[in-house]
This record gives sequence, C-alpha cells and structure tokens, in this order.
Amino acid sequence: MSTERDEIAVVGAGLAGCLLACYLARRGYPVALYERRPDPRTGRVERGRSINLALSERGLDALRRIGLDRQVMADALPMRGRMIHPVEGEPQFQSYSSAGDRAINSISRGALNNALLNAAAALPGVRIAFDHRLVGLDPTTGEMTFETPQGKVTATASVVLGADGAGSAVRGQLLGYGALTESLDFLDYGYKELTIPPLGGDFALNPGALHIWPRGTSMMIALPNPDRSFTCTLFWPTHGTASFASLGSPAAVERYFATHYPDLIPLAPNLVDDYQHNPVGVLGTVRCAPWQVAGRVGLLGDAAHAIVPFYGQGANCAFEDVVELDRCLDECGDDWAAALPLYQHRRQANAEAIARMALANFVEMRDKVASPVFQTRKKIEHALERALPGRYVSQYELVSFSTTPYAQVRRRVRRQYQVLGAVAAGAVALLAGAAISLGRGRRR
Repeated sequence: MSTERDEIAVVGAGLAGCLLACYLARRGYPVALYERRPDPRTGRVERGRSINLALSERGLDALRRIGLDRQVMADALPMRGRMIHPVEGEPQFQSYSSAGDRAINSISRGALNNALLNAAAALPGVRIAFDHRLVGLDPTTGEMTFETPQGKVTATASVVLGADGAGSAVRGQLLGYGALTESLDFLDYGYKELTIPPLGGDFALNPGALHIWPRGTSMMIALPNPDRSFTCTLFWPTHGTASFASLGSPAAVERYFATHYPDLIPLAPNLVDDYQHNPVGVLGTVRCAPWQVAGRVGLLGDAAHAIVPFYGQGANCAFEDVVELDRCLDECGDDWAAALPLYQHRRQANAEAIARMALANFVEMRDKVASPVFQTRKKIEHALERALPGRYVSQYELVSFSTTPYAQVRRRVRRQYQVLGAVAAGAVALLAGAAISLGRGRRR
C-alpha cells in the first residue's frame, strides 16, 4: 500500500462522516473532515434534536472492525424488547428475540458522535475544520468552496465524499450540476422530543425496554439514558385538528396528554415546557441516483438514502455503507473510479429495502403492537424460531441482530411467509377433510 496519497475530503462530521474518516485514515489516506457546525464537543447543543439511537448488530460490526465497539458500548443501555403502554391497564412487555436474550442498544446521538469525533481526531493524517459550510463544489476538479466565520475559503481534494445528512450540501451541489436526480418523500408526521427525568434518583420506567405508546393517529417512544432519564419522541401529524398545530396553550397540552398518555403526566414535570419550546422535526425518505459522479464524488448514509427512524436503522445502515466502501476499496486496489460505482451497485438495493421496511414498521408500531392478533402472531413467530433454529428467523431478528443484507432479508421473509401460508392452507384443508369424514361416519 502506498504511503503517499492525495487528500480525501469528507463533508459532514456527523456519525457516518467521523466513522468514514477513521476507516480512510486506517487505510493510510490523509483526510480533511469538514463540518458546517461548531465543534459539538464544546458548543451548545440545539434543544430537542437528540433523538436517541438504537445501535444494533450492523452498527456494532462497523465499530468492532476498528476497535471502537467497547468504548461506545460503555455508554449504551441494552433494550431486550418493547414495553407497550395502553391508555388503560398495565404495560405489556414484548421480547425482541425468541430466547429473550438479544437486545438493541440505546445510545445518545451526541455521545456517539463525540466518541467517533475523538477517535477520528486522534488518528494521524486527519484534520478537522469546523464552521465550514459547503457552498460550492466542482465535481470535475474536486474544488470546494466553504463559508466560514472568516469569509469564503476554497480547498481541493482528489475525492470528495458527502456524509452530511439528509439535507446534504454535497448532494445539492451535484443536483445543481445536473449530475443526479433526487426525490424527497416527506411524511405528514413530525416529531418532538420530550423528557422523563430520573425519579427518586432511579429510572422512572424499566430501562431494559424501548417504551411505546401506540395511539393509532399518534405514537410516542422512550429510550433510556445513562443518567437514568428517558428521551421521549412524540410522532404526530404536523397539521390538522389532531396534530402538533392543534395544541396552543399549556392547558390544551395538559388535557391532551391526560387523555391519551395519562401515565406520562406524573413522570414528566417539564412536559408543557418541552412541548412548547422543543421544535418539530420533519420525517421523510430521500432517494437519489447516482450516488457517485465520475468516481470522484460520492454520497454515503443519509446524504444518499435518508430513511424514517421507525426501524432504528438509520445510523446502522450508514455505518454499513462505510464498511462496504472499505471492502470495495480493498477489492479495487484503492481505485476510486472503480470502487465508488461498485459500492453503489452493492448498497442501493439494500438502502431501498430498509427504507420500505422502516415505513412499514411505523404502521406496525403506531397501529398494531397493542393488537391481540399482532401479539399472537409474534408468539407464533418466536415458537417457530425455537422449533426451527436457523431455518425460520423473523424479519426483526434478521434486521437487528444480523448483517444479512436488507434486500436479502425481504426476500427471505417473503419466502418464509409463503411457506407458512401454504402450510396453514394445507392444515386447514386437512382439518376440513377430517371434519367431513367424521360427519359422514356419524351419518352411517
């Protein structure tokens, strides 16, 4: 491997960008990591924008490959299932795995970002430039223009990689050049962050579960934090008579939650303040093509394929992008012109698969998890997993507890359902035949 390499520019020092910088530095590349925000390790965190992450096997695999998994997991809290909160009655626990031993991990987005940022900054060859907002990019030369507090500056890189989120400036520049097309599919739902503080110095709810309040037209989730608080996220339509826009006064907020989320009221003393002052975030799916231009500019993570957060796979999927690009560089001998198209070829169908599964999981979490029919189906799935280990695996386990490609997960689950449907139909036919025979015997 050559020790003399041209600098690679990574735009965006969020989760995917910092991890990507670590992987590239490990390969011997000098890396310039540009971030439009001030240093998040010392700056003021924007209120109400810290949706917790559910880190699962795909993300852990990416961290494990560069020895960061133990450090990151020191701040994580395992969640082994869902705790469903009805309007009335006691919460019900639903295990994620058939044996009840597998967990997804709640971790603060800020804490994970800072850990990855520290790891990147500690590597030789990585330089980080904060307060650099990309306002110009020539994909043919790699020349970039940034707005900074000191004015506009320019820089050039042999390869420019956009890891700058759903509102990617890199993608916007490529769009302006006519180098790609994009589609933005926004939900009519938004999200707002709320908080459950510690109660008597301890967790107010079971910290070993992801808590869900399914209400049909709305939904709230809560994930535990190491300080014994819970970060809650309320998902609700952005407009209409039952929406974020419909609650204007503190009394209206209190009445709504007392009716729909009564068990939250005694646990969230700052509920009204959080509701009135935390912003409403948008939710949507971003698709674009191609993900790379001329083997010189590429997109990763949300910049290429942002998804809704209802499968907890946004960061995990972005981390898999980094792993796959690293693998493609290996196979292509660090020829970027060959590696970037190969990376897109391998990842695009998987990104589309998880985008579709995430949208479907929103309906499941919002409308179905409290249904007796859904709960019975989950029990049957877990029974099949125990009876047919390795042969029958639920979609949730394949997505969250394996690195099976997302597109392959969808194909496998469809086949499993087809087989189950055929077996069920056969069983019904046998039972019907037996009943007919028994009836004839009695008539004789």
